[in-house]
Amino acid sequence: MAFTQINGKMIEAPILPGQRLFSQRGAMLAYRGEVTFTPNLMGGQGGIGSMLGRRLANEDTPLMTIEGNGTVMFGHGGHHTHLISLSGETLYVEADRLLVFDGTLQQSTMFMGSQGGVRGIIRGQATGQGLFTTTLTGHGSAAVLAHGGVFELPITPQHPVHVDPQAYVAHRGEVQSKVSAAIGWRDVIGRGSGEAFQLELTGNGTVYVQASEEKL
Repeated sequence: MAFTQINGKMIEAPILPGQRLFSQRGAMLAYRGEVTFTPNLMGGQGGIGSMLGRRLANEDTPLMTIEGNGTVMFGHGGHHTHLISLSGETLYVEADRLLVFDGTLQQSTMFMGSQGGVRGIIRGQATGQGLFTTTLTGHGSAAVLAHGGVFELPITPQHPVHVDPQAYVAHRGEVQSKVSAAIGWRDVIGRGSGEAFQLELTGNGTVYVQASEEKL
């Protein structure tokens, strides 16, 4: 199902009989048609395993299941929204940044330490990002939340991308992430730059970066 960007802070999503959407609870702004909203107790499309993983990871942002025949408008907290279309890739995103996603996408929870080892753990402890990240895999649409809008940066083996962890929103594709210390001459002489850590992303994919260092 194709989502539509109404404006910078609102998404419209169609819903048809036999299909479903998952959204953050409280994200529905308006709807047309015969649509039902049910609290989701099973961790989205991932089932009970996803639910347990999300709770253990503190990634248990409450979800709502949407079914019926109509269109629904979504937004949350006045935050900017950004549409992402997946064609078989995996999207990695913090749970509280997910606004709405297709029920066709398989949801799971991944321990970030498995990508970067100890560095992955340091990422969670030192940068404010979670140790666990929600993943969405398959074909379908998702919308994420951000401060100040989102821009997309391609990642290639020849051109890795370094991101301020506080500005990181999500990434997709075959990408490895690790935290590196950003120590420059100002740090050497005792004048810290304030950018103590960088999130380094390598491989093939895309990273989504918000125009702000403010967390949701």
